[in-house]
Amino acid sequence: MNDFVQGLRLWFAPERIRDEGDTPDYRFSLANERTFLAWIRTALALIGGGFAVDQFLPDLAWGVRTGLALALLAAGVLCALRAVNHWVRCERAMRRGEDLPVSRFPALLGLAVAVVAVSMVVVVVFGWEGR
Repeated sequence: MNDFVQGLRLWFAPERIRDEGDTPDYRFSLANERTFLAWIRTALALIGGGFAVDQFLPDLAWGVRTGLALALLAAGVLCALRAVNHWVRCERAMRRGEDLPVSRFPALLGLAVAVVAVSMVVVVVFGWEGR
């Protein structure tokens, strides 16, 4: 639990990460930052998709439309939070000379997006309309 709290503090005070270990090759830190930005772009796309489903599919049954929109919005929020967490964990591991952390999050995010995509395919094929 203490490691979690310390990691969370680094979200808001990233300069403190310099207190740990040795400075890695800058190319690795910059690659870590590019990965962070890719996660943020993914989060923004998911959030945009959630709003698009809600705003541009008015004929879709309210519960279906809301469920799909909320699933995409929630995935976007989790992806944005995970981006910061992953950046901190990787930066700490590189400074400490440890293996990079592994995560199940990419698989879970992929499954969530696949479920929403399959749901959207069903909606497109069967054309569910609001009543």
